[in-house]
This record gives sequence, C-alpha cells and structure tokens, in this order.
Amino acid sequence: MKQTLDPENWNPAIGIKEYQFDNGLKLLVLPDNSMPIVSFQVHYAVGSRHERQGITGISHLFEHMMFRGSKELGPEEFARIIQAKGGDVNAFTTHDTTSFFENIPSEHLELVVRLEAERLRNLDLTPESFASEREVVRSERKLRSVDSPFGLPLELLFALAYTQHSYKWPVIGWDDDLVAMTLADCLEFHRTYYNPANIMVSVAGDVEPETARELVARYFGDIPSSGPVPAVYTKEPPQRGERRAVFKKVSQVEAFLASFHTPALRDPDIYPLMLLAAALGLGKASRFYQKMVRPGLAIEVDVDLSPPPFTPQDPGLLVITGIVPPGQPLAALEEAVWEEISRIKADGLTTDELTRVKKLMRSQTVRVLANNFYRGLLTALLYLKTGNVNGANGLLPAYESVTLEQVQQAARTYLSEDNRTVVVVKPVSPEENAILGPVS
Repeated sequence: MKQTLDPENWNPAIGIKEYQFDNGLKLLVLPDNSMPIVSFQVHYAVGSRHERQGITGISHLFEHMMFRGSKELGPEEFARIIQAKGGDVNAFTTHDTTSFFENIPSEHLELVVRLEAERLRNLDLTPESFASEREVVRSERKLRSVDSPFGLPLELLFALAYTQHSYKWPVIGWDDDLVAMTLADCLEFHRTYYNPANIMVSVAGDVEPETARELVARYFGDIPSSGPVPAVYTKEPPQRGERRAVFKKVSQVEAFLASFHTPALRDPDIYPLMLLAAALGLGKASRFYQKMVRPGLAIEVDVDLSPPPFTPQDPGLLVITGIVPPGQPLAALEEAVWEEISRIKADGLTTDELTRVKKLMRSQTVRVLANNFYRGLLTALLYLKTGNVNGANGLLPAYESVTLEQVQQAARTYLSEDNRTVVVVKPVSPEENAILGPVS
C-alpha cells in the first residue's frame, strides 16, 4: 500500500545499502521506485574547516572550478548536457563538505555517473579558467557579504566568537586571500582532497542497489587514491566571558547579532537545543515573536541553529538577530531577549510549547525524508559528519524523546553570558562611512 505524507503518523525508515571500493570510495544506495527519477550525489569531505589563513575560500572556489571543463568536457558543458536530458545540476560548499548533485530521469543515470567520474579524473585547470572563476567568486562575495545588510557583521561575529578553530572565517573566504590565491594552490588542493578515499557517493531514487554499485565501480573504481586526507585537530577552547564589538555601516535600522557556542552534531544535546531555538524564534507562536515583535519592540528577532544535515560537524554557533524599528532603543530589545532566556532557564518551556515545536521539527524532517534529493543528502552528510550510516533514521526518535528538563538544562548550559558574543550594528552617515574606509 502506498504511504501518504502525514507528518503525524508517517515513520519512514530509509532502506540504505552501503558499499566500499578498494580505492576507499564509499557508496550509499537508497532505492525508491515510486517515480522514474534518481538523485546522484558526490560528497567530498572537505570544506572551509580544512583551510588555513592565506587560502580561505579555496574549497568554495574549487566547487566553481569543477564546472570549468575537463579532458572530455568544455567549460560549463557538464551542466548543459544534464539539462538537455531533463535533469538539474548544482553544487554547494559548507564549513565541512562540498557536494555536487544531479537529479535526472533514471534512464540517464549512467551518463551522470560517467560525467562525474570524468571531471574528477581529468579536470582541466588552466590559468585562464582559474582567473575567470576567481572573479566570479569575488563578485559573489561582494553580493552576499559586502552588499547584504548583515553579511559583514555576521562575519565579524564568527571571527570574534572563534579564536582558534577554522569556523572563524566565512565559507566564501576573505577577499584578500582570494586575490592572493594561485593556480598552484588549487592544484595542491585538488591532489589532496579530490581523491576517492575522501568521497561518499549517494544514489537515491529509481535504481536497484546492485545496478548502482556496478555503475560506480565501472567509472570510479579504478581511479587511484592518494590515501586519507589530513585530519583537522584544532578545537575551540571554552569561551571565558562575553565578547562584544560594534560594526558601523550605512543602515536604516539598528540591530544586534549574538552567538552562543553549541555542541557538535554528534552530541545528543544538539536536539534539545534545536527545540529550544524553535521555541524561541520559529513562527508567530514563538516566545520572541509574541513578546517582542507583536508588541512593536522589534521588527524581527530571528534564531538560527542549522538543522541536520547542515549542523556543523564541530561545535557551531546558535545565532540570534534582533532588529528594532527606527527610533526604538536597541538596548531595550537586547535586554528583553536576555530576560526571556533567563525566564526559560528558571521555569523551562510549557508542555504546550514543547509539543508545538516537536510537531514543527517532525513536519520539517518528514518532508525532507519524503524527497529523494534531500533523503540522499541527509543520509550521506550525516554519515560523513558523524560516522553513523543510520543517522537519518534516528532523527525523528531523537526529537521525540526530548524532555522539558533537557530543554531547560540546554538553556542553562549553552545560553550563558560567558558563552555569548555580541556584535552591535550602528548606523552611520555616508560621510562617516567614507572616513571609516573601504570594506571588502
């Protein structure tokens, strides 16, 4: 009988077939024959956490370079071929991983397996393509960081919150590092991280496991491996007191961004924190909306804690962004936020609040599990970050088992003043902004 998407009662268990090849490549197959489409994904265990000062942003830049041609393919030809077959293709880079994917009618699965293996084996890195793509990335950085309302204040928040770990720089990198980066840096990066021992392939959708294994073995199986990649050892020490900074920019509103260090993805405390973040800031029934936005004290109070599989592999940050209407005091909003957090530390959430946020998280998770693309993404990235191949099947029970006491304890443990970093966004005139100097 066909299952219906009822988040309240649907308990999907993802069927996962796992393979490993002699060159170290891992393959996960998640068969679902309900529709003739398949999502083919190649996940590299490399992101900005593997970078160092001087080459920040190289992981993301290299994601772009993978579309610039190979021995068999011209620049951007990869995407044109996939799109001509009715598929879509894209990629993204995070702190921890770089992922490439194609969603395509299942009859063309062999084509995408062959093309992904071709650009891994025979990527054509030239001075011209490197210089061209670097400018594309610099333009993207200007759009997303420099010209966005809170892009640079958010970068400052991370740079202030982390003193040692590589999460302190943005995934897109610092502009000066992008300018100074060389083709030789990219070639070394490719040799180190783009090898089969650092790859997890996931295939989700209309495919039999043995068919997927045979295709991946045929095209990826004889690609030589350079062995395990260098591990990241740096750990961020516990914060010992609030850190605070001011970022002046031309703006119509005042705002603050605050962060608290959180546990790593594999730590069970992450689930009470997810529910706490939702109770504070998700939807119009949330504490911050009811206490601050609805009465007009704030334009917005947002709480961001990335859900799986995008939760950082190492301890990350819970970020609160508060924006006041013109003429309203920012300090009053900030104080109201801390008072509300103190109230939860003292009294906890109500049973109704916990029930509401559990339903929200369940609904979001079920919708992810019902989609081939996201199912493949969730399973592979959770496996890469935690070492648990069945991590995706454990999400719903993990949320459901959280108690009121665990949420209250998470607030007391992680949302402390000593663990807090705050960046205040202070509006200035264009004249003062010019005196402060250029931003990049």
